[in-house]
Amino acid sequence: MRQTRQRSFRQGPLSRGSFWQWPFWQRGKDEDHVSAGEAAAAAAAEQEPLPEPDPAAAAFFDVDNTMMRGASIYYFARGLAARKLFTMRDLAMFAWGQAAFRLRGSENSEHIGSAKEAALAFVAGQKVAGIVKLSEEIYDEVMADRIWSGTRTLALQHLDAGQQVWLVTATPVEVARTIAHRLGLTGALGTVAETSDGVYTGRLVGNLLHGPAKAEAVRALAHREGLDLARCAAYSDSINDLPMLTAVGHPHAVNPDAELREHAKENGWPIHDFRTGRRVTMIALPAAAGAGALAGGVAAGIALRRHYRAN
Repeated sequence: MRQTRQRSFRQGPLSRGSFWQWPFWQRGKDEDHVSAGEAAAAAAAEQEPLPEPDPAAAAFFDVDNTMMRGASIYYFARGLAARKLFTMRDLAMFAWGQAAFRLRGSENSEHIGSAKEAALAFVAGQKVAGIVKLSEEIYDEVMADRIWSGTRTLALQHLDAGQQVWLVTATPVEVARTIAHRLGLTGALGTVAETSDGVYTGRLVGNLLHGPAKAEAVRALAHREGLDLARCAAYSDSINDLPMLTAVGHPHAVNPDAELREHAKENGWPIHDFRTGRRVTMIALPAAAGAGALAGGVAAGIALRRHYRAN
């Protein structure tokens, strides 16, 4: 009889009622396993089903001061300083330049042009893999704790609705992609530097992803992904992103500057402000929009070049 039972056990799965076909040391365990499995399946049936994909809608989020407190490229520079690739004096000068840029409250073509020329010099000869690795390390060390939880919640609501969520920023795309990946978002649109065989050539592909260029990037992505921009949403803190905000059907102001706040009020746009008290002023100092933020990337790149030449 023992041999018959053993053969039956090996030949195939047993029904719940086949208690005597199990060896005696397995009999109690089998019933417990079945009960646990059935309970888990029943609990799963009570959970809300995953949302149906909504392929025609998406949300676009600016990064600096919208998704993250301060400027992402500034924190990247801080990470380089911690690695002795960037001096604290250079970092202090960069922070002061950002504050002055923020207080000026405007950008001009000469300033943006200078930033572009410097950016071309910064990327030349750098390995893409090195920048990506650094951006991942520095995000975990410096940037992760500076994500606005309120803005991230807004992004997750779009994901929960089955929609794509993209970051749109003047920050180099390698850094932007790292932020998007760490936040579990769909992807990122950022300033693209030309590469050849995994090395930056020193030329940009197109121009800085700033102002009107952000709107063009959103339109190009919408065409590629089959999105209906009238059903899409965009979020930003800056009046400089007005072209992107007006390119979609559902614009939102997040931690807005004075001009954007006024524009949002006049047009009935939702305003989300996650800042409180004097912290608003403190956060504004290390933050810069558009070309001002890119200047940090330029300085960071120069520091990298010095390091590589020295080695």
